[in-house]
Amino acid sequence: MAGMDDLVAALRQVQVAAAQGGGEKFRARHAERGKIFVRERIELALDPGTAFLELSPLAAHGLYGGEVPGAGIVTGIGLIHDRPCMLIANDATVKGGSFFAETVRKHSRAQEVAEEHGLPCIYLVDCGGAFLPEQDRVFPDRDHFGGAFWRQCQMSAAGLPQISVVFGGCTAGGAYIPALSDQVIMVRGTGRIHLGGPPIVKAAINEIVDGETLGGADMHTTVSGVSDHVAPDEESAMRMLREIVANLGEGRKVTPPPREALAPLVAAGRPSEHAPVDLKRPADMRALIRSMVDGSQLAEFKPDYGATLITGIAHIHGYPVGILANDGALFSESALKGAHFIELCDQRQIPLLFLQNITGFMVGTDAERGGIAKHSAKLVYAVSNARVPKYTVIVGGSYGAGNYGMCGRGFRPRFLFSWPNARIATMSPDVAATVVTELRRASLKSQANEEEIAELDRRTRAQFEEQSDPYYATARLWDDGLIEPDQTRDVLGLCLALGAGGDKDTGPRPVYRM
Repeated sequence: MAGMDDLVAALRQVQVAAAQGGGEKFRARHAERGKIFVRERIELALDPGTAFLELSPLAAHGLYGGEVPGAGIVTGIGLIHDRPCMLIANDATVKGGSFFAETVRKHSRAQEVAEEHGLPCIYLVDCGGAFLPEQDRVFPDRDHFGGAFWRQCQMSAAGLPQISVVFGGCTAGGAYIPALSDQVIMVRGTGRIHLGGPPIVKAAINEIVDGETLGGADMHTTVSGVSDHVAPDEESAMRMLREIVANLGEGRKVTPPPREALAPLVAAGRPSEHAPVDLKRPADMRALIRSMVDGSQLAEFKPDYGATLITGIAHIHGYPVGILANDGALFSESALKGAHFIELCDQRQIPLLFLQNITGFMVGTDAERGGIAKHSAKLVYAVSNARVPKYTVIVGGSYGAGNYGMCGRGFRPRFLFSWPNARIATMSPDVAATVVTELRRASLKSQANEEEIAELDRRTRAQFEEQSDPYYATARLWDDGLIEPDQTRDVLGLCLALGAGGDKDTGPRPVYRM
């Protein structure tokens, strides 16, 4: 089995490859047109030397024959004049910036994060609209391309600025991204906006027109009014963008931590040293927590009860956080303890961090007679109704209903990240193969064919191994990205800082532990 250092090295290699976009051929074509690469545009937009929290960099990894790295779009949070902003930037070196199903999901997920945190949205548009061969997975449904426009309208109405810079062609649905924005900058010579490009115009009304006349920057800035500003080049456009953000008025700033940040103790080691790489062996979760939190200090709650769930208060980069970490399967006592702890954090306005390494809730006669179904439901109920920000990191396995009780994707954590050793599925490959083969044996009764059973076992294991792989999950945006264990503290610090300045719900809290 590969060690964590090998897994991290492999992750870095995959991330570097994805960051290259469509490859040398299309990058060269992009540069020949005088255009800047997408990540360089983002650097020009952000305050120098500040962090950029990129989301889902490996979206669509391995899909479409590997031809759509990053789903053709870069999203993430960064500072512009000290103001946190969500940046959503098309990579035109990947299929001309066209939208695939995963592109839409990534775009919409970024908008969801922006809305939840009250962030302006900055769209760096270089978009060919929907990828037509995939139109049935991109166009018609509620959460397809139209849903992204709906969110843009909702955020603008709520007073969250929507600003677009147009670098290339924005055709069909892609035209609505700038058209629905509060302010638009277009780059002369390359930026174009048209609901129907020249081929569509010719087919529809037999009019022959070039792209610049139909929807160029000068026309839209001086004639149609679709654009508010024209820039002679991309660098000028980014300076205009920064000026617009500087003049947005009072807005969300990063809230400083309530106490000074302290580095974890050197003696606590690094998170990668405590990561549960072999999921069949127990990991020292307390040691893992101490390697990430300020001063390696964790004030445990109920340390002698429900021992398979560690709960306690710590600080990360000076921000308080209530931590729930798995240390084995969840029993009734563990679930009750977790619900009680969530209630306390909710009352005290302390955000929650879930560190998942969970095989699931305990099964068996004793567990069922002890009420595991109801007690696990209490934990699920508490997770669902907690009003403080929630964050989840899958540090090992995430199986079955344990995923739900530990705030999986379906329970709307603010952010969910995974480590490169993570696994997520209804059950492990070993358990799945046993269940499926036993069911098959039962259906065949005395006529069981052992060769058929062996083949079923092999197929089931292969399916669950493939589908629980962290790259399989992140490609489909089941998380917000794969991160290195040793980066986790800093990533969580950025997330906690974003959540710290939000409005607090101080209304009465339900009692979960009863």
